[in-house]
Amino acid sequence: MSERVPVTVVTGFLGAGKTTLIKGLIEQAKGMRIGLIVNEFGDLGFDGEMLASCLDPDCADDVVELTNGCLCCTVADDFVPALETLLERADRPERIVIETSGLALPQPLIAAFAWPSVKPRVTVDAVVTLVDVPAVAAGRFAHDPAAVEAERRADDNLDHHSPLEELFEDQLKAADLVVLSKVDGVAAEDVARVRALVAAEIREGVAMVSGAAPQVFGIGAAAEADPAARDGHHSHDVDHEHDDFDSRVLSARFASKAAAEAVIAALAADPTILRVKGSVALADRPAPLFVQAVGPRVETWFGRPGMVATGLVVIGTSPMNEAVLAPLGELKAA
Repeated sequence: MSERVPVTVVTGFLGAGKTTLIKGLIEQAKGMRIGLIVNEFGDLGFDGEMLASCLDPDCADDVVELTNGCLCCTVADDFVPALETLLERADRPERIVIETSGLALPQPLIAAFAWPSVKPRVTVDAVVTLVDVPAVAAGRFAHDPAAVEAERRADDNLDHHSPLEELFEDQLKAADLVVLSKVDGVAAEDVARVRALVAAEIREGVAMVSGAAPQVFGIGAAAEADPAARDGHHSHDVDHEHDDFDSRVLSARFASKAAAEAVIAALAADPTILRVKGSVALADRPAPLFVQAVGPRVETWFGRPGMVATGLVVIGTSPMNEAVLAPLGELKAA
């Protein structure tokens, strides 16, 4: 039997820097054949296009992009066939990297590696969880999730359920390595506070690292061998639905970069909006403007002239604030 292909699962909340990390891994591949599976929550794929546009054809063979739901909901119909497609290539990848949706639970994905057609051929080298340090330091998640959960359970009349907190904790519980992202410019005491919060959630022996190019390959965790140790709030025996979240695809054309950034900044600042990403057309430019926005952070850059704008994916809690979406609706291209 041929040697099993190592798989690295990259997870983390929306905007934590998963795509940036993967782009760095590809750039450092030094000729290694890397297969990519990129999963998106929403109807429009974006990260796959962004990754594909920067791939060196000598080091990356395939981008398999899933746009019809999170991995934990679609493993039987989409993920396993995607993995098999990579494994059945004559020049199969030497390593596979999976970028999960920011709203996906890693645990069901890990369990999927027990699928008979893939189990003998792959091993999960590591689950790498990215943590957005500025977001956590700003209190995006409860400082004491255990206390909130204890209070909710103690009083049936109280509903302190927070899907975001549970996702955060479940992603940490699954981790073999935690990467603290976006630490530049964050006060040392805030970083220390985030480290303490993360340390309280991860399993014993799991390391935390930071930096632009962390070493994430070669951990050898064999995560598929101990899925029960990584269980979080959600059981694999129960269908997991993302009713707590919603996504929209909007195709907008703006007069200028400044006009686009103003509308997108106002949209991303709304508390019901978790993430805005994609690309939009500009009247004064031949190239689309790419966008990633989380809360107060709005990042933009220009694509290549002639590229077609893909539109914006807006991900938020359900129901989203329709009023804040209205300006984009008015700008929707014909």
